[in-house]
Amino acid sequence: MFKKGVMFVALALLCAGVAAQKRQVMLDKVVAVVGGSAILYSEVDEYARMLTQQRRQEGYTSDRDPHNEALEALMTQKLLYNQAQIDSVKVNDGAILSAVEDQLQRLIAQEGSLALLEAKQHMPVFSIREIMRQRYEEQEYASEMQRTVVDKVSIVPGEVERFYKSLSRDSLPTVAEQYVYAQITKFPKSMTEAKQRTRERLLDMRERAITGNAKFENLARMYSQDPGTMMRGGEMQPSRLVELDPSFGAALEKLRPGQISEVVESQFGFHIIQLIDKQGEYYHFRYILLRPIYTVEEQTSSLRTLDSLVGLIRSDSITFERAAMEHSDDKGSKMNGGVVSNSDIMSYYNATNPKLTVTKFLREDFGRFKSLDDYNALMKLKPGEMSDAFLTEDMLGNQMAKVVKLLEIIPTHRASLEEDYLRLEEMALEAKQERVFRDWLSKKIDAMYVYIDPEFRDGEFDNKHWVK
Repeated sequence: MFKKGVMFVALALLCAGVAAQKRQVMLDKVVAVVGGSAILYSEVDEYARMLTQQRRQEGYTSDRDPHNEALEALMTQKLLYNQAQIDSVKVNDGAILSAVEDQLQRLIAQEGSLALLEAKQHMPVFSIREIMRQRYEEQEYASEMQRTVVDKVSIVPGEVERFYKSLSRDSLPTVAEQYVYAQITKFPKSMTEAKQRTRERLLDMRERAITGNAKFENLARMYSQDPGTMMRGGEMQPSRLVELDPSFGAALEKLRPGQISEVVESQFGFHIIQLIDKQGEYYHFRYILLRPIYTVEEQTSSLRTLDSLVGLIRSDSITFERAAMEHSDDKGSKMNGGVVSNSDIMSYYNATNPKLTVTKFLREDFGRFKSLDDYNALMKLKPGEMSDAFLTEDMLGNQMAKVVKLLEIIPTHRASLEEDYLRLEEMALEAKQERVFRDWLSKKIDAMYVYIDPEFRDGEFDNKHWVK
């Protein structure tokens, strides 16, 4: 991913800066103007303090004056925002409003009540909401403008090689210890029955919501298994159909505002969906997610099946590779001798480039992309050894039994083209995107009205074009 050359500050200042903005307005002064947007000293000061605190927490310092750094970041954001208006860049207004409400509810919960929040911020809630909306909106426009600038930047193998050769040995990234492993997975045999039980639960909820015996959002809070939306009554920020699971999106597209779908099966589980409203290509909706749940006996049955298979492998009655091909329920690895890749993650994010598929996993990948249960089992093994069967879940929360085999431990090393091409390609692409963005930014600075208070003009700016 492209490491943004801009550190957007709207979100960071939402909590700390709302009250400060009102308290300091009489004493404040404009320290810079970019296009039609002014920057107040209080904004710069608040962001500078946030930068200093963040660096202390992360254990590093910078030779650069934090106020100058904060000012440049704010000016860059203002320029991007103004350019987005000029270029008629589109953003998701519904998503901005949803983000504001989410943040507002977090602030209320943090203070204990709406009244306490208003007292702390010295303003009514509608003023807090409006300040937050403006800042979220500016950030979203700036982010979208920057994405537009670098979106079409690509890289070819020759550029990766030249980038690699341009780096000194000390500049090469150090790749931490990596693990290559294989697996055999087994879902409970009663999956069909468990799916039917899940459908019936959702049908009952749908009936209760339609007849008015229960509110959809209350059912979502009580029963949905999606931690990201359940506390919001199942409400999702407005999304386009292309961003959703195909079967989920197809069901949503057929709904009218207020209508509730039939039970929908997706890669994530089973859902019922209620459309709130639709603006252009953005759908605002809420949903309830349930996944099949198995009894202890049903889970134990799949565990016993794998235990028997482990015994056959250890007695050399069958190889691990053949056992994976004939018995594993994981379609992504069974035909490759059980070797685990990130193909499931690629599918999750709708990535289609086969060259991005990897079979080497860093320690930090476990818990993010792969199960921590896998890592805990692998840590007890030596290369070539196989674990006992254990119960776990896949990245979508589906319960299963699994056995893993540690194939190789790749020690910590300096990145090389042969072993770490994808990591170097990512670095090369980031470097190219940053060059493209910097060149674009310099041209836009030269063409846009920029005023900097004399007190700040002598400061150190990363981009020298700011001082005209």
